Amino acid sequence: MVNRPLPQVALESTVISHGLPYPHNVALAQEMEQIIRAGGAEPRTIGIIQGELIAGINADQLLQLATGKNIRKVSRRDLPIVVARKQDGATTVATTMWIAQRFGIEVFATGGIGGVHRGDGTDISADLQELAQTPVIVVCAGAKAILNLPATLEYLETHGVTVVGWGTDEFPAFYSRSSGLPVDVRCDTGQEVAAIWQAKRALHLPGGLLVTVPIPVADEIPAHEIEPVIEQAVADAVAQGLRSAQVTPFLLTRIAELSGDRSLRANLVLLKNNARVAAAIAGALALF
Repeated sequence: MVNRPLPQVALESTVISHGLPYPHNVALAQEMEQIIRAGGAEPRTIGIIQGELIAGINADQLLQLATGKNIRKVSRRDLPIVVARKQDGATTVATTMWIAQRFGIEVFATGGIGGVHRGDGTDISADLQELAQTPVIVVCAGAKAILNLPATLEYLETHGVTVVGWGTDEFPAFYSRSSGLPVDVRCDTGQEVAAIWQAKRALHLPGGLLVTVPIPVADEIPAHEIEPVIEQAVADAVAQGLRSAQVTPFLLTRIAELSGDRSLRANLVLLKNNARVAAAIAGALALF
């Protein structure tokens, strides 16, 4: 009997170095890896250590990213700098996608993707363009609720990115299960997602597939409760003149402060839930 290699699921490292304080960041990373193993897949947390791209950091490297003082948040544009200077780096959604496909990993679990920011619409996350060009299935809870969700979906449509709703006909709004915006197709099983992915590859269409998973019912923050908090946080960011990479970390921290950490708890739950779904999709894909 031939033993097949386990299907693999990529995980990002920005949440470790820039998302949570130590030791909570290490505990979350370990728990997400364990959830993926329990789902029959092999976790591959991606990071950059001394300029080396690593798909599957070990315990020592995890601790380094979790506690290091000069861990750079690495988007695609930063890759040549970090590699050339042999720096340590934590990968964003865009960079995790790029490294995952380089190592042959087709499924990636994250919290929420970046998108078009609220305001004049000129501040657009590199995550969207990466989805348009890099062949990876990204499992998330939708785009971060701090963003302009209609404009984000419009961008994805324009660039040919299929948006799947996992057990839903609506685009999840990160903390909330529904945004009132439709997805392109609903899938209720990993097999359905795998079939769409295989068809996309057979058609030689570029780019990834976005699988959006609603936060569990018990843990969601209804839109009417979280939206005023988001609006206040956005107003605070505008007042401080923040732009680009400064905006998202500030907003997430400010929302956690204003919500009494309710948003942080929701974020942790959806990350773990997305890991479970990603493992199921990776397992189904391995059977094709």
